[in-house]
Amino acid sequence: MNFGLTEEQQMVKDQVTKFAEARIKPIAAELDKTHRHPEEICRALGEMGIMGVSIPTEYGGAGMDTVTYVHAMIAISKACASCGVIVSVNNSLYGFPIDSFGTEAQKKKFLPPVAGGKVEGCYALTEAGAGSDAGALACRATLKGDKYVLNGVKRFITNGNVARYCVLACTTDPAQGYKGVINLIVDLKNTKGFSVGKIEEKMGILASGTAELVFEDAEVPAENLLGKVGQGFKQMLMGLDCGRIGIGSQALGIGRAALEDALQYSKERVQFGKPISTFQAVQFKLADMATELDAAELLLLKAAWMEDNHMDYEKESAMAKMYASDVAMKAAIEGVQIFGGYGYCKEYPAERHMRDAKICQIYEGTNEIQRMVIARKLLGAR
Repeated sequence: MNFGLTEEQQMVKDQVTKFAEARIKPIAAELDKTHRHPEEICRALGEMGIMGVSIPTEYGGAGMDTVTYVHAMIAISKACASCGVIVSVNNSLYGFPIDSFGTEAQKKKFLPPVAGGKVEGCYALTEAGAGSDAGALACRATLKGDKYVLNGVKRFITNGNVARYCVLACTTDPAQGYKGVINLIVDLKNTKGFSVGKIEEKMGILASGTAELVFEDAEVPAENLLGKVGQGFKQMLMGLDCGRIGIGSQALGIGRAALEDALQYSKERVQFGKPISTFQAVQFKLADMATELDAAELLLLKAAWMEDNHMDYEKESAMAKMYASDVAMKAAIEGVQIFGGYGYCKEYPAERHMRDAKICQIYEGTNEIQRMVIARKLLGAR
């Protein structure tokens, strides 16, 4: 068992960490306050290859493995959770399905702009009546000649307000349930009948836009179908497995930021004539935070290693996402507690970490769904 990184993995980790500390962290509070999409960060990360870190080089990505992706995501999310989720969506939810199931023509057309960081991608799954129940899609795709005509509304779509391209989960027939699900690649900027609807006012990850996508008789070329009719639901589940590693890594980055900030503050804050870091009650909080976050990292790296080695990692990705987001939320709450009154004020980043951490327990499949996935695998159910 070797926990060391290769020279290339370490180089990328160091490069991204240095960039995140110098370029992202100093503007994280401003991004949170203004809700501004960090376009300049996306472009710079694209030039570094990080917006497509796990996409093959022939399609504009860096061609790195999932372990490298995990370390990059942790470093970016530690500096700014909003930047982290934008990178995750580009790589996992948008890039993975096209790279895995797309034709050569689709890969050459739709991967390079996003993997190179020139534009953003998104994945549109959730609807008002379909979230955890991903087979209950109502967004309808009707084949007419050489085009699909789309009608429906997607909700809570990360990057939806800024994305150029979208992998859209829809159905050819709602009555068929999961058997009717297909995935289409949509050029959002060149699709008549498409519009951006409501942009959500959220608790956290405020520099990452979350929007409605509205399709009204929108036409998409049939050649943009990923795989074949009937394969969409399986593609969706495999994409979510990959995405959960990304979101777990985002959560871990938030948790590590909460720990580091609380640790530093505990050394500076004096009560009863000495730093609060000398009090056992605070020390135990810090010790639990550090231990749980390290355990989450091991789960994430195991899932990433299994994906890189073409193993079945569904259970492991669910475990990693569930545990990492749970302990990140706990670390964020404890961080606020250690900061005391200041932790409840925007003068310090502790309250932002707590707001940002919560969504990691919800999106990419709620943690209740993750427990269902884990239990199903344990019981051998299909």
